[in-house]
This record gives sequence, C-alpha cells and structure tokens, in this order.
Amino acid sequence: MKYYKQQNLFKHIQYIFLLLLFPFFSCISAKQKNYTFNKKQPAQNLQADIKLLKKILVANHPSLYWYTSKDSIDTYFNNAINSITDSLTELQFKNKVAAIVSKIRCGHTNVRFSKNFSQQAKDFLYPVFPLHLKVWNDSLVVLANAHKNDSVIVKGTIITSINNRKPQQLLDSFYQFISTDGYSNNYKNQSISNNFPSWYKSIFGLDSVYTITYIDSVGNEATTLLKNFSPIKIEPTKQDSVATEIIKQTISRKQIRQAKLLQKRSMQIDTSINTAYIRLNTFSDGKLRIFFRKSLKEIHQKNIKNVVIDLRQNGGGNVATTTNILKYFADKPFKHGDSIFANSSNIKYKKYIKNWWLYWVPMHLFSRKEKDGKIHYKRYETHYYKPRRKNYFKGQVYLVQGGQTFSAATMFISTLKNQANVTVVGEETGGGYYGNSAMHILTIILPNSKLRISLPIYRLVINKNRPKGRGIMPDIEIPPFSIAIKNGVDIKLQTIIKMIKANQ
Repeated sequence: MKYYKQQNLFKHIQYIFLLLLFPFFSCISAKQKNYTFNKKQPAQNLQADIKLLKKILVANHPSLYWYTSKDSIDTYFNNAINSITDSLTELQFKNKVAAIVSKIRCGHTNVRFSKNFSQQAKDFLYPVFPLHLKVWNDSLVVLANAHKNDSVIVKGTIITSINNRKPQQLLDSFYQFISTDGYSNNYKNQSISNNFPSWYKSIFGLDSVYTITYIDSVGNEATTLLKNFSPIKIEPTKQDSVATEIIKQTISRKQIRQAKLLQKRSMQIDTSINTAYIRLNTFSDGKLRIFFRKSLKEIHQKNIKNVVIDLRQNGGGNVATTTNILKYFADKPFKHGDSIFANSSNIKYKKYIKNWWLYWVPMHLFSRKEKDGKIHYKRYETHYYKPRRKNYFKGQVYLVQGGQTFSAATMFISTLKNQANVTVVGEETGGGYYGNSAMHILTIILPNSKLRISLPIYRLVINKNRPKGRGIMPDIEIPPFSIAIKNGVDIKLQTIIKMIKANQ
C-alpha cells in the first residue's frame, strides 16, 4: 500500500511538471498572416475541414449520439460535404458547420468565427436590419427601432411578417444554426432576441428596404417599409476629445473595477418587504465567494426573510464556485451528478485543439477508468456537500430563470428546485435538467477555415430519474408579454413581489 501511494504521488508530480512545461510546446498559431476578411476558401479545403471535424467529434465528444443517432449524424455530415461544390466565404461556411453541429443538440458544442474574422467583424456590422426584436414561440415584438424618429414601429409593436416571412418561418430558419441542450428552443429564442439584426443579416443577407407587417395601435394589421440602418459617422471635435479625457481622468481604476464587478453580481435590500435581491450573471470571476460571504452576513444581520436570486443572464461558470454558493441555501447534503465521465483520458487530434494540455492534466489527476471503460470524475459522482452552518439562509428563496440560464446555473437551480422554501419563477432554462456535456470545454480550430468549435469532454447526468431532453420547468411560468415590453415592466419580478407581500 505504501509503495502504491508513493507511485501515485510520483505520477501526480509528473503531471504537474508537464502542466508547467506544456505551454512552451503549444502548436496552434494564434495569428494568421495576410488575412483577408470573409474571403472565399476553395471547396476542397472546406470539405477537408468538415471531414476532420467529424473525426475529432467521434473520437472525443462524450455525447455525440445522445440525442441524434449515428446514422443521422453521418447523413448530416455527408450532405454538408456534398453540398459544397464551389468556394464559400467564412460566413457561408460557418452556417454550414453550425447547421451540422446544432443537430448534436449539445449547448456546449457550438461554432464561432475565426479569431481574425471576429477581430475585424466591425467591418461587417453595418448596414443592418433596423429592428431589435424579442422572440418566443411564434411571436416577434419590437424592443427597439434603430430609426429613432419612426413613430410607427415603436417598442412593444407586434410584428407579423418581415419580407412576407411569418414569425414561425423566420424562427425555424434561425433555429437550425443554434446549438442547445436537447429539444428546448428557449435558449435559441433568447440568443436571437439578444441580436436579431445580426442573425437576420447572417441568415437572409442584407436588403436595402424591408417590408414590415405589424399590428397597429387599434389592433389592425398594417404594412410599412423600413430602410436598413447605418449609424451616421460624426468625427469628434477637439472639445469632445478634451471632455473625454477629463472623464477618463475623473474615473479611477477602482471605480472601473467596481463597475465591472457590478455587471457580474450585485445585491440590493428592500427593507419595506424584507427582501434581498441578488443579480447573479455568472458563476465565474466576480469575486463571488467574498461577495456571497459578505452578502449573507448582511442578510443575517438585518434578519432578511426573503432572497430573490436572478439567474436569467447566467450562462454558468465554475462548478466549485457554484458548490460554494449552494451551501448557503441547500437544506440537505447534495452532490453534482449520478455520472460524470469522458470517453477516454487520451484527447485525440491534439494538433487541432487549442491548449488541450490544460484539460489533459486535471483529467489524469482527478479522473479514473471504471468498469464501463469510461473515465469517471468520481468525486463529483459520490461526494456529498453539506450546507453551511454560519450565515445559512432559512427564509424564502425565489429563483428567476430564463432561456439564457445555462450549464452551472442549471445545476444550481436543479439542486434547489422542489425544496420547501424555494420557488422557481420565469421560463424554461436553456440548460438541460437531466444533464449536459460540459465540465471541461476545449476549442477545436479547423486548419483551413480557422473556425472555432467548442468541444466538451465530460458527459454529466445530474439525475438519471429526471426527464431527458428539456430544461428546468419553473414552478410559476411567466412568458414574455408585448404589453410588458411596451411599458418596460419586469413582470417576473413584479409577480415575486406580489407573492412576498401576500405572504406577509
């Protein structure tokens, strides 16, 4: 036994040495010389990229056939390869690849433009479709009109068609390029709502004028024309430059850091209803451990009875941080999953995977091969984390969720859901309730197009007894409403406040 422990320790020391050494041997170039924005690539190069992508996914992805059969995946790849008969721009090819990858139905496997394209994308932004729209089911509602002097199409206006395409037709077209966990479209809806003009231009191209059909102020369907939008460039004057410099000098670095932290998390206390409102947009960065330690101490000292945690913009983050925060609210010991495993401890096609060594080392340190042949993260499968004693919150907890609630944020909510003092409000999460493929996320860089495809290494089954294929359903479902959008009302928070007052 002593010999085994020494060998194991020696093995760990070897891995740590390799971890320090590997950065010097990184083989993927971060910069591409003589780059031409959105240039066309020969068909054979793009076909080769798709063939390589399939090999990498088959070798490494833990859930490639979780929702879609092997025969279907093979067909999607073959059809894409056969459809490339001529050179394509990076945008056109990105759409091809995204349409394949979305069929895997894994929200952590998605496609991004090349680094060079992203750095120069400002040249592609304008002109653009002029309306920012909130989308859900078969509904399109105006959030903002870039033509600010337009008094017809205003915030809250219901759109019934764009260039004779009905809402469902538009959304079905967008959906096929967006990856999500299982069969829920709510994450896709939120992604489109975040930047409808960009999605429209990427999929349907640019028109000089758009025919917009909408519901007017008296409830009748009407039609208008809208031009595409480009901002007017105004050269800054000397006075503008001086004013900008004065503003920069008056804002300290500490204030800038504080502003960045507030974008990630914040807390406000309303003593009139004895409630703390915590906005939590990530489980990474943001000095969250310190923030929650101080926040829960203040909540305890002020004897606050209700806590609202808003996770609508939370796309996930660090599992250890998620665990740390859960301990303040969980009423019993909890673990992270029934099974957490990778296909192999050997990441294949390393040449095309950026910084693969960052994940290879912890995989060998903390995972081991089990009887099923898979590489299991045993601690997360078997270890139960106990609730805190100090500043543990025993009052009523309200969790607000939506389509962008994903990954670790879904784990957080799923642990607390059905707890007696917890109420979940909002819309279906984008992240899967049953599980997902995540934990360690690598980046594939295709050699010809330089497209970047995220590659999860572990499959996480949070609870094998839950329904598979959808997000977390809220206890109280509150979908978007056009009238709430028009009036700028947060109907989800309003509902929670009414509940708190009723309980008082």
